[in-house]
Amino acid sequence: MKYKVLIIDDEEMILTMLKKCLEAENFLVYTANNAKKALELMSVAPDIILLDINMPEMDGLELCQFVRKHISCPIIFLTARVTEQDVIKGLSVGGDDYITKPFRVDELLARILAHLRREERKNNADNLKFDEELIIDYNSRQVFLGRQELDFSNKEFEIIRLLSQNAGMVFDRETIYERLWGYDGEGDSIVVKEHIRRIRNKLADYTDKNYIETVWGVGYKWIK
Repeated sequence: MKYKVLIIDDEEMILTMLKKCLEAENFLVYTANNAKKALELMSVAPDIILLDINMPEMDGLELCQFVRKHISCPIIFLTARVTEQDVIKGLSVGGDDYITKPFRVDELLARILAHLRREERKNNADNLKFDEELIIDYNSRQVFLGRQELDFSNKEFEIIRLLSQNAGMVFDRETIYERLWGYDGEGDSIVVKEHIRRIRNKLADYTDKNYIETVWGVGYKWIK
C-alpha cells in the first residue's frame, strides 16, 4: 500500500523537488500551491500533510486549524520561522511536528516515516483489546488466552466483538439478535443465550475469569 502525502507550499520549486523525492520512495504524492487547492485535495484522505506556514491568502496556521476539524492525519509544518512562540502556535492549532527551511530531505523523510509508524501503531491498538491474559484481534477475528488461540464461530465472535467493544454496556437478547442476525432473521433471541453459553464454556476451558456477565432480567454485558 502506498502512503498518500499532501504537500502544500507556494514555492513551486519545493513542490517539484519534494514530489520527485517522495515518489522515488514509493509515496503517492499530491501537491497544492494555495489553500483553495489544498482544501479540494483533502478528499483524497492523505495519510500525512506537509504544510508551509508562509502562504498568501490563508496561511498554514489558519489552514491547519481549519482542516484539523475534519482530518486526523499527522501534519508537519515546513517553516522558516524558528522562534519558540511560532513553534508553540503551530502545535497549538493542530500541527504534530515542524521542520525548518532549508531542510535535508533525508531528515524530512525520517520524520514522515516516524509519524506514519506511530499512526500504524495507534490504529493497530484500536483493533486490539487486551484484558489481562485475554487478547482480541478484531481485524483477524482471533481470540487468545495467553498463547492459546480459541476457536469461535462467526456469530460467537460477533457477540464477543459487540460486547467487548462496548464494555460495561448492557445488551438485551433481542438487541443482540437484531444486531447480528438482522430484523429478518428466521430464529429468535433464545439462540443468543445458547451462543453465549458456548462462548463461556470455551473461555472456561482456559480461565476462571467470567468476561460476560448476566444482568438478570435485562441482558448481558462485558465486564470492564
